[in-house]
Amino acid sequence: MESFLQPDKGFKINKEGLQKVSIIFVFVLAIIVMVAFAESVTNPILLGFAAIVGGYMALNIGANDVANNMGPAVGSKALTMTGAIIIAAICEILGALIAGGEVVGTVSKGIISADAIGDSSQFVTLMLAALISGAIWLNIATVIGAPVSTTHAIVGGILGAGIAAGGFGVANWTALGKIASSWVISPIMGGVIAAILLFFIKHTITYKKNKKTSAENIVPYLIAFMTWAFSLYLINKGLKHVIQLEPQIAFGISIFIAIVVYFVVKPIIKKALEGLENKKEEINKLFTLPLIFAVALLSFAHGANDVANAVGPLAAINSALKVVFDASQISVPFWIMLIGGLGISIGLALFGPRLIRTVGSEITELDQMRAYCIAMSAALTVLVASELGMPVSSTHIAIGAVFGIGFLREHLKRQYKEMELKILESRKGEDNEKVKEFLDKFRNASIRRKRAILKSIDHKKTKGTQKNIDIPELKKKEQKRLKEAYQEELVKRSAINKIIAAWVITVPASAIFSAVCYFILSAIGF
Repeated sequence: MESFLQPDKGFKINKEGLQKVSIIFVFVLAIIVMVAFAESVTNPILLGFAAIVGGYMALNIGANDVANNMGPAVGSKALTMTGAIIIAAICEILGALIAGGEVVGTVSKGIISADAIGDSSQFVTLMLAALISGAIWLNIATVIGAPVSTTHAIVGGILGAGIAAGGFGVANWTALGKIASSWVISPIMGGVIAAILLFFIKHTITYKKNKKTSAENIVPYLIAFMTWAFSLYLINKGLKHVIQLEPQIAFGISIFIAIVVYFVVKPIIKKALEGLENKKEEINKLFTLPLIFAVALLSFAHGANDVANAVGPLAAINSALKVVFDASQISVPFWIMLIGGLGISIGLALFGPRLIRTVGSEITELDQMRAYCIAMSAALTVLVASELGMPVSSTHIAIGAVFGIGFLREHLKRQYKEMELKILESRKGEDNEKVKEFLDKFRNASIRRKRAILKSIDHKKTKGTQKNIDIPELKKKEQKRLKEAYQEELVKRSAINKIIAAWVITVPASAIFSAVCYFILSAIGF
């Protein structure tokens, strides 16, 4: 995942690298102990090897997948890197142990036909190959700094090994087509929802002249809305293995919780605003605590749902090594969930910071408001997609939301610079100080007042009253500066290209690695 060596110092292991190796070594010993006390199987040594590979897979998921949830909170400085890792580690483990335990999704969803792989030894080899290939691909993606989908890596691994074991006929191409559609659906939905939320916040709070009064009225509703979304998200997704509720009941419970939270936070927000100035940067502080709760809940739900992707094939191997094997009845024992939860948390702590920085600061600049919109987008997109029966990736949603925020900022900034250019054009020939004074008034005006100013300028143009005098030298420089700002890109295009490329090749790359692993494992007698 990272280099532990320092070649310029005679290939000595650095202190940080030694600590990481020690932690991983202890984790491996813990896995061996868990396997030793697990239910007896026909081949405990093979199960132990598979469990270590499953732990390696979990480490890579922590290093890559979980970073997508924590990146916006760290990038907006709502959380420190250490704080984010601690919260994510605790919530991921709790989600896995309290609300986890889903059957192996990659098998039960029909990526391949389990009936076509009837022989238990062949099934073990297939799942082991899928685990190894998925982990290797996630490791490569983490090293190059590309956030990819864990689910897609596992799907690709099972697909490749399945085809290697039983031919192309074992694959469910309809299900795979739906998974491929999520490459487009997930980021677009995430980006659109995040952009709409940010646009709403700008027009109801930050664009208002009295931002404090607007925040006092709007922020409690936003927090209540977040409470509703995450309550429904947790009931439907994170806690579905603990309690099953009818959709109407779940919706009603989440609405009730949101109403209670609204009346609780309203006086708190009012009191908090007393010590803040009427500035956007100050209002941003109101979103810090809601954002921390949001990322904690996202991590809990991720632990409940996606840990099975880390150790699902391991659970399948465990079931296959029992005396009686039934591919349609594969469960995830507690000790396997524990390996997944611990592995993800350790992987995040040791190797996650790089991807957290990529998502949080290297794509576009984030503050608390923008990060709040990204967290909300993740929850809302999963809820909407679940209702519509669309397959989505939490990784793709988070990254799409970050891009959506960045592209909205670009659009608004360009639109704003166009307004200023229009004003400069309308004030040709006037004293430079007066033009600057007018621009300052325009910048500090409310949205309604700005529209009135621009409408007045357009009215003068149609009446033919526009002066036709050359712009002085200083004004040309200012106009040039504004044009350069108009062209400014707030989203790094290089990041887009790298991430999209990684998304597109995840399934085929994992499939190829898995097919190769399957043939190698078969050749050496697994």
